[in-house]
Amino acid sequence: MRKFGWTGLDVPVIGIGTWMIEGRTKDADKRAIDAMRLGIDLGMTHIDTAEMYGHGRAEELVAEALNGHRESVFLASKVLPTNASYDGTLEACKRSLKRLKTDFIDLYLLHWPSSHYTIEETMRAMEKLVDEGMIKFIGVSNFSVEQLREAQQALKKYRLACNQVLYHLAYRGIEHDLLPYCTENKIAIVGYSPFGHGNFPPPQSRGGKVLDEISKKHSRTVRQVVLNFLTGDSNLYTIPKASNPDHIRENSGGSGNWQLTEEDIAKIKKTFPLPPPDRRLEMI
Repeated sequence: MRKFGWTGLDVPVIGIGTWMIEGRTKDADKRAIDAMRLGIDLGMTHIDTAEMYGHGRAEELVAEALNGHRESVFLASKVLPTNASYDGTLEACKRSLKRLKTDFIDLYLLHWPSSHYTIEETMRAMEKLVDEGMIKFIGVSNFSVEQLREAQQALKKYRLACNQVLYHLAYRGIEHDLLPYCTENKIAIVGYSPFGHGNFPPPQSRGGKVLDEISKKHSRTVRQVVLNFLTGDSNLYTIPKASNPDHIRENSGGSGNWQLTEEDIAKIKKTFPLPPPDRRLEMI
């Protein structure tokens, strides 16, 4: 657990992502629900979802997992940019609340910058949601530093609590300016897709061998080493997807009472070098 930006709330360093968590069968859905419940039991009480995931189906599965555990979970969801008008944001949140079977969402984010509606309109709706008690904190996702500044200026009464962005070994570009900016402004950074998408280092690759060496040194798995590395900064959190209990157990061991050494971190940074600065913020 660590303090979540300026909010002062203790939030797990490693949470649970739900993108594509919904299955094609009832058994697959049950496995996903069981995985989330196990995660809650293991202290992974930050659960992230969105109205877009499975066209709302992911939120419904989260609701099943939360049954009896709502008060212990830091729950995040997101509004689609195409729904992010003033009225659209309010209605999208109400629909998410209904699917999640709860009367409030801890953190509500704009999924990515909207080309349909101004940030001023969306943030005005976000503040209304806070006033009405439907959400506790306002966040954004896939925002650059410039876009963050615009969102901050659009808010009149409340502060941005979070920026959720792509962050994995092959994409560490946020370390150039976004991470320092958010740290300075006490905006929590939540990294998604920590294992990438089809580009996780194969065991026989140079990177795979380095990670394997470090994992054996700590009696951990390679993925646990990666999660520990990606949450090394005091303002970083991560939400790996896990749709089965085995993955949840493995992810939960990525933090806790062990840490990578400075030598380990230096090896990983040398093997997976920081890309050159790029104003474009990648997202999936």
